[in-house]
Amino acid sequence: MKKISLIFAFVMLAIFATNAQTATTTKSDVKAAGPEITFESLEHDYGTITQGADGNCVFKFKNTGNEPLILSDVRKSCGCTTPSWSKEPILPGQSGEIKVGYNTNNVGTFSKTITVISNATNASVTLIIKGTVNAKASE
Repeated sequence: MKKISLIFAFVMLAIFATNAQTATTTKSDVKAAGPEITFESLEHDYGTITQGADGNCVFKFKNTGNEPLILSDVRKSCGCTTPSWSKEPILPGQSGEIKVGYNTNNVGTFSKTITVISNATNASVTLIIKGTVNAKASE
């Protein structure tokens, strides 16, 4: 009788051990459904430039998700920055860009933010422009 009980216990243990080894997926293993915006760079450093220099830069991004990406708004932190972007949906795998202009007539060090609002899984992304504008030499 002890042998039968012992065999039964080993069989039950084997069954439970086999069922416990099912694969589990973590959140990082599963890509979320929907659009996802991925920027090449989140910051543009103008370095040191002269007053009145070209203050334009471009932030390139890609829709790495699986649904169309729509940029609903691009907010600037002050009136000295002017962002422009395409209002058309960016299909999965496609790229887009946000053009940003900074008024380089303002002398001094600056650090400004541009907040990108979209329907992506990472719905709000902050971009940074920074640098120093030196006054023009007197003529």
